[in-house]
Amino acid sequence: MTPSTSDVWSIAWLSVQVSTSAVFLAALAGIPLGTFLGLSQFRGKQLVVSLIYTGMALPPVVVGLLVYLGLSRSGPLAALGWLFSAKAMILAQFILAMPFVVGITMTAISAVPQSLRLQIRSLGASRWQLHSTILKEARAGVVLAVAIAFGRSISEVGAVLMVGGNIAGHTRVLTTAVVLETSQGHFETALALGGVLLLIALVVNGLILSLKGQQR
Repeated sequence: MTPSTSDVWSIAWLSVQVSTSAVFLAALAGIPLGTFLGLSQFRGKQLVVSLIYTGMALPPVVVGLLVYLGLSRSGPLAALGWLFSAKAMILAQFILAMPFVVGITMTAISAVPQSLRLQIRSLGASRWQLHSTILKEARAGVVLAVAIAFGRSISEVGAVLMVGGNIAGHTRVLTTAVVLETSQGHFETALALGGVLLLIALVVNGLILSLKGQQR
C-alpha cells in the first residue's frame, strides 16, 4: 500500500530524529576525543589513529549484525529491550558516525600551526583555554566532521534495517521505506521518498553552512 502524505512526513520526521540524535551523541563524545588526539602524543597513538580510520570504512551490515547480536535475547545488552526500536537504530548510526567525527576533528586540530600553540602557551593560557582556542581555529574542520557524520547517518539503510526491522509507524525511516517501495515495484513512491531524503540533506547542509558563516 502506498504511504499517505502524513505517513511520509512521519517517516521523514523519524529519520531526522534518529540521525540527529546519533550525530549529536557522536559529536558530544567525538569532538573532545578528536581534540585530545590532535593535541597529544603518546605511545600507541598510531594504533589508535589506525583504528579510527579503519572505523570510517566499517561495513554498515557488520555494525548492524554486531548491534543485533548485542541486543538480542541472548546478547549482553538484552535487558535494555532496544531491539527493533528507534534506540537500536540510533546506537547503530552512532557507531557508524563516531569514527568520522573523531578522525576529521583530529585532522583539523593537527593542522593548526604549532607556532599558534606556542604563542597561546607563552601568554599563560591554561590547558582549557589552549584547547578551546585551537578548537575555534579548527572549527571549519569540526563542522565538516559533523556534516559528514550526518550524511553517513541519514543515508544509512543496512544497519538500521537489521536492528530496526522497518516496522510501519515504529521504525520505518526514509531509506528503509525506499527499499520497501522499490521491492514492491512502487518506483514513483520510492523516488518521491528519495526526494524527501535529499531535501532533508539540503536543508541540514544549508544550516551547517550558515553556522560556518556566522563564525567567521
